[in-house]
Amino acid sequence: MGIIGMRFPGGKKRALTLSYDDGVEQDARLIDIMKKHGLKGTFNISSGLYAPEGKTWPEGTIHRRMSKKTCQELYGNSGMEVAVHGLTHPWLEQLPENLCTFEVLQDRMNLEAEYGTMVRGMAYPFGTYNDSVVDTLKRCGIVYSRTVEATEKFDIPTDWLRMPATCHHNSPRLMELAHKFVDNPFPFAPGLFYLWGHSYEFEANDNWQVIEEFADFMGNREDIWYATNIEIYDYIAACKQLIFSMDQKKVYNPTFTTLYFRMNMNDYSVKPGETLICE
Repeated sequence: MGIIGMRFPGGKKRALTLSYDDGVEQDARLIDIMKKHGLKGTFNISSGLYAPEGKTWPEGTIHRRMSKKTCQELYGNSGMEVAVHGLTHPWLEQLPENLCTFEVLQDRMNLEAEYGTMVRGMAYPFGTYNDSVVDTLKRCGIVYSRTVEATEKFDIPTDWLRMPATCHHNSPRLMELAHKFVDNPFPFAPGLFYLWGHSYEFEANDNWQVIEEFADFMGNREDIWYATNIEIYDYIAACKQLIFSMDQKKVYNPTFTTLYFRMNMNDYSVKPGETLICE
């Protein structure tokens, strides 16, 4: 029996995604940087905390939430994903179950209406949660939720509702990890670099060069799949549905996605509905 390893779209062995929170004004500059370098990611929004239209923030304010209209204009045409961040950004684990459910469901409903899309992802407000919150997310149709935990690794998540990141952008090892990711051959399992943060931190710390250097180094590479959080979740979920014969000579793809894998040192792609004969 051979070793079977998933590959990302196009047969790529590496994927990169970003996750940024709060719907703040600095996201516009971040998205410009991301687009310039071909990066994609997810922006987690608390739809109950939009700034009033025409809001003028006092001089020196760093955490400047945008209005609903401004958010729609920015994210709606960006190619990025919007995801739940709790309606009012509460400590979800401190709420009664019914209010926790309301915070998640109402935020999801608002975002779906505002952006004309289906919202199934999330990042925990303050990064806090417990088993009861996770159960609530399942009932609300949330399929993944990012924590604030950092692994400094490139593993594919195994618990999508307690999903860690590779690192925060303020990690002193950020560029070391980026080089390690690019240099890793990933001979069997593929690698995922997951970066998270808040874009207002770049202004607060006067260090926009951190994300600019990262994007310049990691971006526009032919061997990396740049995707949103939900695109990665959906692709991996589809790969798990591949059906192999016991002798590994046939594989059937029951999904609507072309899937890629490596088996016995050979690379394969299998189209939706196709049964492939493997060498």
